[in-house]
Amino acid sequence: MQNRTIIDHVQPQINQGRFPIKRVVGERVAVSATIFGDSHDYLRAVVAYRRAGADSWEENELTEGSNDLWTGQFTVTEQGMYDYKLVGWVDHLKTWHKGFKKKYADGQDMAIELQIGANYLSELGDAHEGAAHKEIMAATKKLGGPKAKAVAYVLSDDFSKVLERYPLRRHETAYDLGLKVKVARPKERFSAWYELFTRSTSPELNRSGTFKDVESLLPRVQELGFDVLYMPPVHPVGYRNRKGRNNATEALAGEPGSPWAIGAKEGGHKSILPELGDIEDYKALMVKCKDYGMEVALDLAFQCAPDHPYIEAHPEWFIWRPDGSIMYAENPPKKYQDIVPINFETEDWKALWAELLSVTLYWCEAGIRIFRVDNPHTKPYRFWEYIIRETNEKYPDVIFLAEAFTRPAIMAELAKRGFQQSYTYFTWRNTAAEMREYLEELTTTELREYMQPNFWPNTPDILAYEMMGANENQFVKRLLLAATLSSSYGVYGPSYEIMENRGNTNGKEEYYDSEKYVARHYDWSYRNRITNTYTKINQLRRTHPALQQTNNITFTDTTNPNLLSYVKYSDDRRSMIWCVVNFDPHNPQDGYCAVPKVLLEGAHQFQVRELLTGASYRWNGEANYVRLDPGYWPAHVFEVIL
Repeated sequence: MQNRTIIDHVQPQINQGRFPIKRVVGERVAVSATIFGDSHDYLRAVVAYRRAGADSWEENELTEGSNDLWTGQFTVTEQGMYDYKLVGWVDHLKTWHKGFKKKYADGQDMAIELQIGANYLSELGDAHEGAAHKEIMAATKKLGGPKAKAVAYVLSDDFSKVLERYPLRRHETAYDLGLKVKVARPKERFSAWYELFTRSTSPELNRSGTFKDVESLLPRVQELGFDVLYMPPVHPVGYRNRKGRNNATEALAGEPGSPWAIGAKEGGHKSILPELGDIEDYKALMVKCKDYGMEVALDLAFQCAPDHPYIEAHPEWFIWRPDGSIMYAENPPKKYQDIVPINFETEDWKALWAELLSVTLYWCEAGIRIFRVDNPHTKPYRFWEYIIRETNEKYPDVIFLAEAFTRPAIMAELAKRGFQQSYTYFTWRNTAAEMREYLEELTTTELREYMQPNFWPNTPDILAYEMMGANENQFVKRLLLAATLSSSYGVYGPSYEIMENRGNTNGKEEYYDSEKYVARHYDWSYRNRITNTYTKINQLRRTHPALQQTNNITFTDTTNPNLLSYVKYSDDRRSMIWCVVNFDPHNPQDGYCAVPKVLLEGAHQFQVRELLTGASYRWNGEANYVRLDPGYWPAHVFEVIL
């Protein structure tokens, strides 16, 4: 081909187009590439994009920067898959125009140059129809008029605008690797999760909580500002090898066992634990949640209790020991005798995959649109790609959250394969420097294109060492960090509200007397500093678009290592939030926070309004003093008013 343009280092793209990047409706896709040609001819380039399957492409021009770096963007406006590619070419008409101006400035005769330009324009006109053809041919005619008028016209802004509107495109180079954008609903990017155990919602001490009891708590969860209600598995719990209080090997009479030990005589993954209600009660809860602006998230745990119906019906889906016993789950030295892993290497894997897809679709048909997936990293990546692809083809709104506290490459691979949200290492980043480094990894590397973090200060499985014995200030701090650093976050709610901080005696990051193995009774009318913080920060997240994204974060330096300073802003800069957090939960800390470049665009002074307290301050454009007493508020959440 006679193309003379090189397009290289195109971003974003994941594994050369093997996986799509991710956006939600209304977001921009910023693209960049190294683009250059041979000689000094004038180059032009566009990003072309379309809804997958559409006949025609839309195009936005790229802008040339330094060192042959070209940038541009487009906005995705509908759910579904988009295609995009980059196209570059030598624009001989613009090359001629650039030379024309130089020759004119040198005093050369321009007659032949006008003829050359008219020939290019004539060729350009032949490639267009209607009004465009008419406008180009009118310009062509002017170049053939009196020389002085023709030269003046070529040098005019009007002529430059014609060339910008109608590029002469010959011998194009297309960078087209089948790059795609998967566009989802806004909830994929912005959500606040509240986790509770259904069985712990009863107002009566002598019975298990039910879905009806959960319904009665919806006004409270709405008041706190959460929009996703997540409950551990709602299926029958196995009897064989049932675990007791504090993970005891044997359960006592009446102990409910772990909800993650799924399956018993009452049914398996498509059944409801009778003590909680029935399928109609569960559907009614979903409908009621919608009335309160919330959605129910179902825990999707593809594992079985030893008495799950699958084991008798499909023994080939499990691993059997030489003595004839079934292999239970282990993570040495941990043993999970109440859980049997599924053998994904079975020769009957196609039937297994189809059955597990049918489980997912069953709950989608019942009304579920959000799944929290338990331990996805212990199943094949291609399995999840299949499950998520097939589910989203039928139910595009479905969101899968990967509960995978594992190695970074594995978490990234799960996100590439389709998981729309991911648990993270937020729980274990304990200093301001560690937190900044981690957020910059999430938001400035390739991860930003396909991995949406969901920050959890705690889960029923994890009480981080930092939270063991922690005071109230620490709980408020971690909550504010999760809710302002990430646009999606969650809490294991009632435990966090009562500031449960007693760790297990085994030295692990686990709760003593974990709710995984017992049913609790809470005073749901209880209000304290934590519940007040839930309400306040969730209200701020809903009203300030800057807090509804994760990748829009800029950190600023401070003079105190205990302070973390960061600014978040909406794409149009109309919403700008500046947070400063004191990482010391015991002592006041102070220092100066530098102003980021994003605020320095002509702003020598600006106003900040403290959204937690209502106070206002006038700040300068260089650095500003803050002092944070954790006993009052361990963080500032400023609205920047330029």
